[in-house]
Amino acid sequence: MEANRPPNRPLRRLRRLRRSETIRAMVRETSLTPDKLILPQFVVDGEHRCESIEAMPGRSRLSIDETIAECRKAIDLGVRSFALFPALDPALKTSDAREALNEDNLLCRAVQAIKESCPSACVVTDIALDPYSDKGHDGLVDEHGVILNDETVDILAKMAVIHAKAGADMVAPSDMMDGRVAAIRNALDSAGFADTAILSYTAKYASAFYGPFRDALDSAPVEAPNVPGDKKTYQMDPGNAREAILEAMLDEAEGADILMVKPAMPYLDIIARLRDRTELPIAAYQVSGEYAMIKAAARNGWLDESECMVESLTSIARAGADIILTYAALDYATWWQKNRC
Repeated sequence: MEANRPPNRPLRRLRRLRRSETIRAMVRETSLTPDKLILPQFVVDGEHRCESIEAMPGRSRLSIDETIAECRKAIDLGVRSFALFPALDPALKTSDAREALNEDNLLCRAVQAIKESCPSACVVTDIALDPYSDKGHDGLVDEHGVILNDETVDILAKMAVIHAKAGADMVAPSDMMDGRVAAIRNALDSAGFADTAILSYTAKYASAFYGPFRDALDSAPVEAPNVPGDKKTYQMDPGNAREAILEAMLDEAEGADILMVKPAMPYLDIIARLRDRTELPIAAYQVSGEYAMIKAAARNGWLDESECMVESLTSIARAGADIILTYAALDYATWWQKNRC
């Protein structure tokens, strides 16, 4: 048989499994369903508030009642998990970030209201000081401009307990302080919240892709004497990959339940490396800059929005992410439902 094969005719034709959408779907290696997505939400005080975020088309700062309405819409589409970020009145921001420990603060009220209205929702809360600090940093800043690691960790652990009391299913330390996962785990367990999970921002890079997010929360470092103008002393250097493995090993040993890489697409190699080194679920955050680039290009007619957003999210899952935080969660779920039918 082989002797009679015409020259230059391939034995294996990979195109056989590409000839129809039905066959392509059957052999597809990566299939991303809406229940693997987490929708980040920006919460503001008041009622019936919906403030569009110019740099993030399609996303808004929402009051608690409007946030609940969006949660219900998302759940109907199959997106059942939500990450909450409070956009506070600047008057509540202080050097000691004390509003973070107010059990009746905006975030805690939002968690309680969502869990009451949408019991099936998985609510994830951000553990960091930048929304509450008048310096715009994730940790406390001393008079010399040094970010105080251990003093910050003490506050973060207390924050986590307060969020768990409010009903948070997961707490997500995004601060990148050393030792905070262990401190949070110990605090939760001691307070009777052993079932509250920790989604750790394990490899959070000092990225330029966070700009629209910081505008949405007004959480960028402030320009003031003895206040660092960036977060490079505690977030990871974009040139480092092996360091991400060290961060992951530490977080896993300290009790993290899920490890996260942020941003996602510029760091697909990091997602893949962590996937090869741990059995824990891997999350990735398609951050505001990634989202905004696709939206802006689509608005200018340079890209097909749905095709590019789906391809982008699929690439993140293909790299090894089990869970993706994305501002496009509702869009993706809508497209997925449409194509499914």
